[in-house]
Amino acid sequence: MSATVQANTTSFSPMDASHERAALERGIGFAQNVEAMTLARAQRGDMQAFAVLYQYFGRPCFNLALRMLGERQQAEDLVQEVFLKMMDTIGSYRGDAPFGAWLKRLAANACIDQLRKQRYGAEEDPEALFTQLASDGPEASSRVDVWSLLARLPPRARAVLVLHEFEGYTHTELAALFGQSESYSKSILARAIGRLNALVAPSSTVLS
Repeated sequence: MSATVQANTTSFSPMDASHERAALERGIGFAQNVEAMTLARAQRGDMQAFAVLYQYFGRPCFNLALRMLGERQQAEDLVQEVFLKMMDTIGSYRGDAPFGAWLKRLAANACIDQLRKQRYGAEEDPEALFTQLASDGPEASSRVDVWSLLARLPPRARAVLVLHEFEGYTHTELAALFGQSESYSKSILARAIGRLNALVAPSSTVLS
């Protein structure tokens, strides 16, 4: 990866007004539009084009990784890993789906691989995933902080919930990502949402 891209991997500096307006015109997050010329240049190995893609998608990749992994340093490391892999594999991108969707799948797969490396991938039984939480300490405070609550979920359950509820993945897509059945991801999701709702005040819910 170029020095420009590497230097920005952990900074994520706030955009000035002109850059923010330009970003809004392109779209938001992984839904941003990328010029065909930029993609063509990147596929030819143009480092400036890769830097543009990082400027567009570095933050969305980081946000996804942080939500799934729950640790900032791991998320920052994973962003660099994803962009290095993107540089190696962008030649296989054929435009059948928006580039952002292609890159999001690359990032999601990298997060799942990271969870497996941490042995969280062995947690295949939906019931077993939540056994540890049943004996957890004090419940969350009455102030609802969604991301703090997400951190209280088992890593694989958190990944399923983030991908389904925040990134729009279907259960069919989740089944392919995790190498499980659709009923597996549905069960994990239902238990994760139930757990989150149990952590907040009875009069409110996190997700429905």
